[in-house]
Amino acid sequence: MKTLLPPRTGLAGILLALAAVFATASASVAAETTAADSAAAVAAYPLTTCVISDDKLEDGDMGPPINYIHKEEGKPDRLVRFCCKHCIKKFKKDPARYLKVIDEAAAAKTSGSAPAGDPHAGHNH
Repeated sequence: MKTLLPPRTGLAGILLALAAVFATASASVAAETTAADSAAAVAAYPLTTCVISDDKLEDGDMGPPINYIHKEEGKPDRLVRFCCKHCIKKFKKDPARYLKVIDEAAAAKTSGSAPAGDPHAGHNH
């Protein structure tokens, strides 16, 4: 009878291979979230309300905020915080519009002035 695996590859070899696959997957997920979704990034986030609905992020009616990592080719990952997962769909339709609001809020926070008008379209679930 032929074996499918060389004698040295038995159960121990399979387990080592699986451990390597899971370690690599875990490391890549951790790398994606550590920079943009770190406690420092959350603390530095310039808005206290959802960029889509203007609902409060902390202690709001929608539950705990959703930390979303926006990825764009050639640009660093960005943390965007939402009041709920439904707002992510609206964000994805026009991310540049909402990232501009976040950037303006960050600039205002840095300069100590109030941000310009808020172009929120409201919470339409």
